Amino acid sequence: MHLTQVKERYKLLMIKIAIQKSGRLADKSREILASCGIKIRRGGKLKAPAINFPLELLYLRDDDIPRYVSTGVADLGIVGENVLLEHAPETQVQLRLGFGQCRLSLAVPQGTAYTGLDWWKGKRVACSYPNLLRSYFSESGIDASVNYLSGSVEIAPSIGLADGICDIVSTGSTLQLNGLKEVQKILRSEAVLISSPDLSTDQQELRDKLVYRLESVLYAKRNKYILLNAPNRALDKIQAILPGMRSPTVMPLATEGWSSVHSVIPEDSFWEIIDELRAEGAEGILICPIEKMLL
Repeated sequence: MHLTQVKERYKLLMIKIAIQKSGRLADKSREILASCGIKIRRGGKLKAPAINFPLELLYLRDDDIPRYVSTGVADLGIVGENVLLEHAPETQVQLRLGFGQCRLSLAVPQGTAYTGLDWWKGKRVACSYPNLLRSYFSESGIDASVNYLSGSVEIAPSIGLADGICDIVSTGSTLQLNGLKEVQKILRSEAVLISSPDLSTDQQELRDKLVYRLESVLYAKRNKYILLNAPNRALDKIQAILPGMRSPTVMPLATEGWSSVHSVIPEDSFWEIIDELRAEGAEGILICPIEKMLL
């Protein structure tokens, strides 16, 4: 296929991706797409096309995103896993995106003598995620009254609407401000990329291109590039410490008996690896952020 034909094909073909129009995931969703090199035309309130990728953003309420994707109105969506499980648990998760971490938890007024899950039997619970909570209580053998509230769930106990609440918790500060304490985690959540089950072959190809870019960005965020000087006598031990993508790059230095070692290390075990390297004689350790890493 000639280049002009390819360009014409992608003019006609486009995938629609739904993101929050406002809220805690909105900015992060736009940021991660920008990190993938996708430039979005400014100005659209309900939708906006990308300038350099066959993609169109749809700005929606977060509760609507799973339904739009599951019915094929949108091809992809970025949404909190908690919202997905509440509204369309059958929708396919394509990729976990590593931001928007939170948890769905039960909370009671501070000073309550909470004795465990059985405490909820016969109690009234205010909740923004009734399907998830009812399923959790059913699996745990708890018979409680679950009352849906779309907002301001935290004030329900103080005004006599409920004995406790079930809501999203990030830091816990909102609970404390409202005189509540977290007593039971139901699930952990983060932003996920979801996909419609009805994509054409061409749309799947575009989706896979986007996923590849996202995976490269996410992998880079989770890892650091490391350069260090090591005595040759310790190279075997140092190479064993460094995980790398395949194996570390080792190059001789001008100083006899020493080599330069280059590798990639995961962010979550960064300091433990550094301590092990120093114990084996590594010096001049330089750590660099990675913008993107193509797998």
